[in-house]
Amino acid sequence: MIYQIKSYLKFLYRSTNQHGVHSPFVFNLVTECFYNKENFPEYSKLKKYRKELLSNHTRIKITDLGAGSRTTKNSTRAISNIAKHSGTTFKRSKLLYRLANYFKPNSILEFGTSLGIATQAMALGNSTAKIITIEGCPTISAFSKQQFTSLDLKNIDQLTGNFNEFIPELSKNTFDLVFFDGNHQKEATLNYFETMLPSVNNDTVFIFDDIYWSKGMTEAWETIKNHPKVTVTIDTFFWGLVFFRKEQQKEHFTIRF
Repeated sequence: MIYQIKSYLKFLYRSTNQHGVHSPFVFNLVTECFYNKENFPEYSKLKKYRKELLSNHTRIKITDLGAGSRTTKNSTRAISNIAKHSGTTFKRSKLLYRLANYFKPNSILEFGTSLGIATQAMALGNSTAKIITIEGCPTISAFSKQQFTSLDLKNIDQLTGNFNEFIPELSKNTFDLVFFDGNHQKEATLNYFETMLPSVNNDTVFIFDDIYWSKGMTEAWETIKNHPKVTVTIDTFFWGLVFFRKEQQKEHFTIRF
């Protein structure tokens, strides 16, 4: 936690808003998507689902294949607890919705379904997109799959198991948006990044969750930023966005949101 506080203070010092952005692509993204104040009707669905999860006190057995929870090491946790401490916040789920709505990705891959809060946001953001989401914990995966059915989200393909089981085959496909939110460890993050590089096109965006989770995750983020195939990155503190647009000169942006 101390590392995150220090990192956030440094982030605030070097960050800017749209007025410090000179790239037309990033300026438009920030002004038309990040800072879009429109109250989309789908927000009510995001809020309703989150409220349902926060009031669900059913306990389920957890199999954690990643960095684990900061708040508890118990092998069983209440749905409400997972939603409160590990689920995507309402503010971020709204941004995910806007990103999917803005970029209109045809194919989306998510590492780490959890309770499906982020998955729902992306599915609503572009209902025509094909979404593949992977969850390592069988009980959480079964729960979220059931929720997708009750939410009438028909564009989601749920996979259950270790990410490494699926990556070799998935990397043969092309994805327009990849959301990495399942293993907050340096080596695993860099491995997923490198392995998924063959799947990118010129308009692909990679989104990495919790880039300041630990010193190791920040080191992974810095390595990703410096990769020769990466041209543009945006650091929002909680997420790191990565672009591969060949027409862009290499630039790194730190944006307050």
